[in-house]
Amino acid sequence: MTKANSILNLLGRIAIAALFLPAGLNKLMGVEGATAYFNSLGLPLVSVLVWAVIAIEVLGGAALIIGFQTRFVAIGLAVFTLLASITGHAFWAAPVDAAFIAQLLFFKNIAVMGGLFVLASNGAGAFSIDGAKSKAE
Repeated sequence: MTKANSILNLLGRIAIAALFLPAGLNKLMGVEGATAYFNSLGLPLVSVLVWAVIAIEVLGGAALIIGFQTRFVAIGLAVFTLLASITGHAFWAAPVDAAFIAQLLFFKNIAVMGGLFVLASNGAGAFSIDGAKSKAE
C-alpha cells in the first residue's frame, strides 16, 4: 500500500469511526435516555444491551482510529450496523411522516457497511497498529 493510500485509509478509518465513537460516548453520558430508547424499540435485555452497544461503539470506533485488529473490527461493526439499521431504522414499519428520515438513515448505514467491508478487505494500512505489527514481523 502506498503512502498516499495509507493516508486515505487513515482518513477513512477516522471518518467511519466518527459515526461510532461519538454515538457510544453519547449513550455513555446518557444511559437513561439510551435505555428508554431501546425500551421503546421493544428490545430484550435492555439493561445488558445498552452496555453492550456502548462497548461496541466506543471500543470499535477507537480500534478503527488506531488501526487495531481492523479487519476483524470492521466486519464486527458491519454486522452490528446491519442489526442496528434493521432494529432502529425500520423505514418499512415507520409512520408515514417518519419513513423518509428512517429510510435515509437506513441507507446511510448500508453505505457505512460498504466502507467497513472495504476496510476489512484492505486492512488498516501503514499508519496503524496493524501496519506497525506487520512491519515488525
